[in-house]
Amino acid sequence: MIQPSPPEIFRNLAEENTLQELNYKKKCSQVGWLRLAIFVAGVSSVVYFFRQDLNSAAWVGLFLFYIVFIVIMRWHQRLRYKQYHHAFLKRINSEELDRLQGKLTSFDTGERYANPQHLYTSDLDIFGKHSLFQLLNRAVTAIGKDKLASWLQTPAKTTVIRERQEAVAELAPQLAWRQELQAKAMHYKQERQDSSPFFEWLHAPDFYKNKLWLKILIFVLPVFTLGAILAWWLDAIPTYSPVVGLMICQYVLNVRYAVFREQYYEKSSGMYEILKSYTALLTHIEAHSFKAKKLLELQQQLHIKQKTASNYLNELASIIEYISARLNVYMNLLLNSTLMWDYFWMYRLENWKKNMATNLDPVLQVVAETETLTSLAAFQYANPSYTHPVLSEQLFEVQAEALGHPLIFVTNRITNSFAMTGAGQTLIITGSNMSGKSTFLRTVAINLVLAFAGSAVCARRLRAYPAQVYTAMRTEDNLAESTSSFYAELKRLKMLIDLSVTGTPVYYFLDEILKGTNSHDRHLGAQALIRQLHQQNASGLVSTHDLELGNMEEENPDYIQNYSFNSTIEDDKILFDYKLHPGVCNSFNASKLMQQMGIHME
Repeated sequence: MIQPSPPEIFRNLAEENTLQELNYKKKCSQVGWLRLAIFVAGVSSVVYFFRQDLNSAAWVGLFLFYIVFIVIMRWHQRLRYKQYHHAFLKRINSEELDRLQGKLTSFDTGERYANPQHLYTSDLDIFGKHSLFQLLNRAVTAIGKDKLASWLQTPAKTTVIRERQEAVAELAPQLAWRQELQAKAMHYKQERQDSSPFFEWLHAPDFYKNKLWLKILIFVLPVFTLGAILAWWLDAIPTYSPVVGLMICQYVLNVRYAVFREQYYEKSSGMYEILKSYTALLTHIEAHSFKAKKLLELQQQLHIKQKTASNYLNELASIIEYISARLNVYMNLLLNSTLMWDYFWMYRLENWKKNMATNLDPVLQVVAETETLTSLAAFQYANPSYTHPVLSEQLFEVQAEALGHPLIFVTNRITNSFAMTGAGQTLIITGSNMSGKSTFLRTVAINLVLAFAGSAVCARRLRAYPAQVYTAMRTEDNLAESTSSFYAELKRLKMLIDLSVTGTPVYYFLDEILKGTNSHDRHLGAQALIRQLHQQNASGLVSTHDLELGNMEEENPDYIQNYSFNSTIEDDKILFDYKLHPGVCNSFNASKLMQQMGIHME
C-alpha cells in the first residue's frame, strides 16, 4: 500500500480539522442558546416565586438554576476549547503546506536574533525574511523560539548532536503528538516576547524577609476587619468606628509598601497566559512515553518533590491571576481595604519561590528544548527525502551527495556532490556571473549549520566533521562608522584569522574574496590569505572571479582544489546548469550580459 506523502497528509488533516471546527462551532451556538434560555427561565421563575411570597421556593429555585447554569457554562467552555483547538490544528497543517511551497511571509522572522557581527547568520539567511528560522520554527513560546535560535547560532558538541538526532528521529513520526503540543500552547496569548525578566525577578530577595510582624498581620487584620463588619451588621456593636479604624490600618500599610505592591504586579503582568501555556505543554510532555535518552532526561526533570512541574506552574499561574485582580478599581479597593489581598498573594508567591526557585530554570529548559526538538522533528517529517548527517571523526571531512539549499523551493531542485578532507584545505570555486558560485557556498554552509544543530539536512547523504562555521559574503560599507566595503571585508577576514589562531576548528566560506580592491592587490591578498589559513586548524571554500587564483592548485595540489560553475551561450540566451565541475571555469558571460543590458560592446 502506497503511503500518502506529507503534503497529502497535511491537506487531509487541514480539511478534517475544518469539519471538526465547524461541528463544534455549531454545538457551541446551540449550547449558548440553551444557556441563555436557562438564565431567562431562572430569573423569571425566581421573580415569580418572590412575587407570590413563596420565598423558600424562590431561594431553592435560585440555587438550583445557578448550579444548572454553571454546569451549562462549563460545558459551553469545553466545546469552545475544542472548537479553537481544531482551528489551531487546521492552521498548523495549513502552515506546513505553506512551508513546503516556500510561502514563509506569515511566519515569525526571528529578526530580533539577527546580528551582523555573528560568524555566519547574516550571510546564510538564518534569521529575517525568507529565512531558515521561519522554515524550522514550530515553537509557540518565547523561550522555545530563543532555544531554537541559540541552536542555530552555535554548533553543538558531537555527543549532544547525536542525542538530538536520536530524539528528533523518535519524534518525527509522532505527528499527532507534536501537533497537539503546538496547538495546546496556541490557546494562550504570548503577548510578552521576552518573559526572562519575570523569571529572573523570581530569584530576587524576598519582600517578607525580616518582616515577621507583617506576616502575622496578613492573617490577623482581615479576621478582625470582617469580624467587625459582621458585628456592626448584626448590631452587636453600637458604632462602625472599629470597622473604619481597621480599614485605615490596612490603608496605611498599603501606602507604606505601595512601591513593592506595584512592583509585584508590574513584574507579573502579562504572565498568566504564558504560564498557562507552559502548564499545558508540561502536562502533555509529562504524560508521554519516550525512549530517546535526551527526551527521557528532559522528562525526568519534571518530577519535583513528589509533584509534577505542571502542578507547580499551574499554581504560579493562579497566584499571578489573583494578584491581577487589582486591575478592577472597585475590587482593588474592596479587597485591599478588608482582606490585605496583595500582601496575601505576595506571601503565597514567596512561599512558591522557596519550593521552586532552584528548579524553575531546568523546567523552563525542558519546555524550550522540547519545542525545539519538535521543530526539527516536524522539519524532518515534512521533508522525508532529507537525511540525518553522519558525524565524522576525521578532521574536516565533508562527503556530500545531492546537496541542495533548503530555502530554494522548486520542484526539481538542483543539487551537487562534493568532498574534502583534512585541515588546511581550500576549494577554489570559479565561475561565470549568476552561475551559482555564491549559492553553492551558502548551500554547503547552511547544511552544516543544520547538521551541527541536530537537524536533518537537504541532501541524499552527508558525512561531516563538527566544527565552527564562518562566512564572509555580504560585507557592506557603513556610513555611520565611515567604513568602506573593502575595509568592512578586511575586518570580517580579521575575525576569521583571529578565530583560526585560537585552534578552534573552522569551516570558512569566502565569497568573491577581496572584491573591494584592484585586481592585482586582490590576487596577491587572496593568495596570502589562503596560504595563511593552510597553516591553521581550518578548511573551506573560496569563490572568486580571479581565474589566476586557480593556478595555486598547480603549485599546491596537496591542499588546493579547483571547481567551477559554467554557462553556455546559445544565440542570445545564456544557459546555466548550476552544476559543480572540476577545474577552473572556462566559460564567460559578462560581455553578453552587458550587451543584453544595452551596453554596446566591441
